[in-house]
Amino acid sequence: MVPESVSPPEGVDYSRKWFVLIAIGMAIFLGTVDGSIVNVALPTLVDEFDTSFGVAQWVVLGYLLTQTTLTLGFGRLGDMFGKKPIFTAGFVVFTTGSILAGFSPTIGFLIGARVVQALGAAMIFALGFAITTEAFPPSERGKALGINGTTVSLGIMAGPIIGGIILEAADWRWIFLVNVPIGIIGTITALRFVPHTRPKGKHRFDFVGAIVFFVGLLTFLLGLTLGQGSGFTNPVILTMFSISAMTLMVFILIERRVAEPMLNLNLFRSRDLTVNLITGFLAFFVLSGMLLLLPFYLTDVIGLSPRSIGFVLGSIPIAMGVVAPMSGSLSDRIGSRPVTVTGLALMVIAYGTAAFWIEGATTAALIVIVGLIIGLGMGIFQSPNNSAILGSVPHSELGVTSGMLTINRTTGSVTGIAVLGSLWAARTAVYSGAGEVADAPASAQAAGLSDTMIFAAVVVGFALLLGLWAWKSKPGAVS
Repeated sequence: MVPESVSPPEGVDYSRKWFVLIAIGMAIFLGTVDGSIVNVALPTLVDEFDTSFGVAQWVVLGYLLTQTTLTLGFGRLGDMFGKKPIFTAGFVVFTTGSILAGFSPTIGFLIGARVVQALGAAMIFALGFAITTEAFPPSERGKALGINGTTVSLGIMAGPIIGGIILEAADWRWIFLVNVPIGIIGTITALRFVPHTRPKGKHRFDFVGAIVFFVGLLTFLLGLTLGQGSGFTNPVILTMFSISAMTLMVFILIERRVAEPMLNLNLFRSRDLTVNLITGFLAFFVLSGMLLLLPFYLTDVIGLSPRSIGFVLGSIPIAMGVVAPMSGSLSDRIGSRPVTVTGLALMVIAYGTAAFWIEGATTAALIVIVGLIIGLGMGIFQSPNNSAILGSVPHSELGVTSGMLTINRTTGSVTGIAVLGSLWAARTAVYSGAGEVADAPASAQAAGLSDTMIFAAVVVGFALLLGLWAWKSKPGAVS
């Protein structure tokens, strides 16, 4: 177990910890909901603005790319100048972006407003987990981060539901304007209760490293996103991946030489940090890919309605949200490694079982059972894993590490959607002989998804082996 510090960090009052968690929770909920609520509105936006789906999808992609590429930089700024000012400003920027989005006269204006929203979301997500870690004593860190995990799950689950209700009852603009009162309350709560820890000494921001990292990550994400439509062998896509690889190598060279790097590469000497980031990436890689593919299976093979699909897939975030605080509390007592390993093992079982069920006489009830097991595994795994990552770095690096958690989640999600989606399409084409997945018979789609599920089980199995290796190498560590 990590020894608990008796005294809180300078500027932190542990008696206010639950008020801090409320402010963080509102911020995380807003950012998570807005990442998914727009998905259900895309057909409406296509009609309202008389535009194409290819243009309208940038309402979603612009948000995702902006948030992911800027998060690490804001995390570093929080470590340098204090987390509270940037986090609170994130609330203000996000709320402003919501107002702009709600009154957008054109699709281009709406995409720009979503970029403003994402700028605020990046400031929020970069520092939310770090502020939570500071606000709670080490003995309660896992529980607090588990509650944050529940908030994320609620946001994922509530986004499409809230979006559907608003679209049925009111104008699409209220999808964005509904954020405004929450944003105002959250800003006031953050100003009142979030502690202002002031880093000592003067610091210099690594602008060159930040720009190079931005270019490298942006070209990687654009390559993954656009490659799904044009093909990953397209010369433009290959050029994007080449630029990404070169710039990220340059980024490493810069960070090794600069006096105050944006990302301290010495952090990765910690086996616990490195293993937990890898396993977290792989868990989100698989989960996001499955959440993309299962709706096709539930529609084309089982024949469920969109509303029924929502309820079936809702089993995953529900299970995650229920167990996340409990697994975090358990890891506070017994250490994170046995809890994270248990969560990964459950996910291997779920994906492996689903691979055999899917080609048989599968029912919606069986998919719900699989979803519950996946959600339980992810909920058990995620909170202790986040706690271990944030607990393995110095206090002065909490902001940038919190940013890494967000980047790990979003890049894992985007990569999983691209890779698993392409694998499913390729395997379905093999079984059907058709070039287009939409033209493939249900049996071919099921067989392709079964193969993809086997791959998913193998990927999470590798994460499980990594976790077991780290546990065996350092038994009893909270890590």
